[in-house]
Amino acid sequence: MKRVLTKSDKIAVPVIVALSVAVPIIVLILMYLPERYNVFGAQTGTFPFFHAVINGSTAILLMLGYFFMKIKEYKLHRNVMITAFCMSVVFLLSYVISKISNDPVPFGGEGAMRYIYFFILITHIVLSAIIVPLVLFTMYRGLTGEYNKHAAIARWTFPIWLYVAVTGVLVYIFMWPYY
Repeated sequence: MKRVLTKSDKIAVPVIVALSVAVPIIVLILMYLPERYNVFGAQTGTFPFFHAVINGSTAILLMLGYFFMKIKEYKLHRNVMITAFCMSVVFLLSYVISKISNDPVPFGGEGAMRYIYFFILITHIVLSAIIVPLVLFTMYRGLTGEYNKHAAIARWTFPIWLYVAVTGVLVYIFMWPYY
């Protein structure tokens, strides 16, 4: 398979590092905004449902991409993974808009469910910050034709990205009664 991008680590690596630092910081800042600005006039539950659909779709695409890689259908693998990446970008943009638009909704569950929810939520949040540079480097190495480096980092990226996508859906399911 031929390269899609030309290799330029002098530009790409600093951009990837900058985005990897900026994205979690921006999301953290937005979560603590003193005032919300409902950009689209959406109801509280609209964004979370959309995010769950995007996360679920991303999880399916990731598993399809893994399948295509295993059966050596590399063009299909590339196309599906680029689509998963695009879905994640749409998710991130929508998530930022939702944080600007709506106050956080507290989890109202009790007992063991509360502990399960917060374990899933905390691991989801931590790994969603970690996945940013992993996905960006994995995409970059694949698109520049550095397949050995791509495969080496993808071994870590795939399970973490899949976990983040699946737990994103689980967080929505846990929170659904409170929206």
